[in-house]
Amino acid sequence: MTRFAALGDSITVGMGDPAPGGGWRGWAALLGGTLPQAEMHNLATLGALAADVERVQLPAAAALRPDVASVVVGINDTLRGDFDPERTGSAISRTVAALRATGTEVLTMRLPDPGQMFGLPGVLARPLARRMHAVNAAVDEVARRHGTVHLDATRDPATYERCYWSVDRLHPNERGHRLIACRFHALLAAAGFPVGPGPDPEPSSPPPGWLAEVGWMATKGTAWLVRRSRDLVPALVGLALREWLRWSEGRDAPGPDTAERDDTGRERVNLNVLSKSSGNLRLTRR
Repeated sequence: MTRFAALGDSITVGMGDPAPGGGWRGWAALLGGTLPQAEMHNLATLGALAADVERVQLPAAAALRPDVASVVVGINDTLRGDFDPERTGSAISRTVAALRATGTEVLTMRLPDPGQMFGLPGVLARPLARRMHAVNAAVDEVARRHGTVHLDATRDPATYERCYWSVDRLHPNERGHRLIACRFHALLAAAGFPVGPGPDPEPSSPPPGWLAEVGWMATKGTAWLVRRSRDLVPALVGLALREWLRWSEGRDAPGPDTAERDDTGRERVNLNVLSKSSGNLRLTRR
């Protein structure tokens, strides 16, 4: 039996990939189906921050003593007004360290840039990109230090193709969830972990029509936006203003790979000890 515990936020919950009987399926369930005699435990929750994963999901996972666990989190942190890259990175590091200490094979992921996914104008996209880069930098170091199976989604050519994403541009659709499952399956196989045949990359259900997508955005999507707006919109306005002032003063706006500080003005975490990225099928081992 292979016990798989999936920790994280709505991406790991499976949002964007409706299950045939209701609810969500997602990449973790698809990957779990390829493990020998899999016992699947999806502990992820909608809207989870890295601190929530450490405080709530980690104890539940530790009690299961899983053979494999995934820790995919961080995008929600970047969308918060009180974003702190050091706090996010430290929570992820402690979570992964605790799982690895018990011999669990841990899956981690470099996450895509939400500003690029949303198609935001540069004055908003650049500060969000710096936030996501700071989180990914911390996760890269966690992967290097603890020897995780590490998927680099940011450099996967398919990541930003529209056909892999739901109408909200934040969650993968069924095809996107299948892509993530296939990528992790290939990484586990390359690591010598016992796996069965890989997931089918092709969707099992037809994609929703435009009426269904519009209906989703008008109901559930709008509710999500309202909840986020209470905290995110004022922060985004502040980021945009600082970016505009930087531009108006004649200074070059730093890109996500060159900025020395995040948008809060604090030094980014662990920049002196980052491991180099090496493509979308990246395996870091001790």
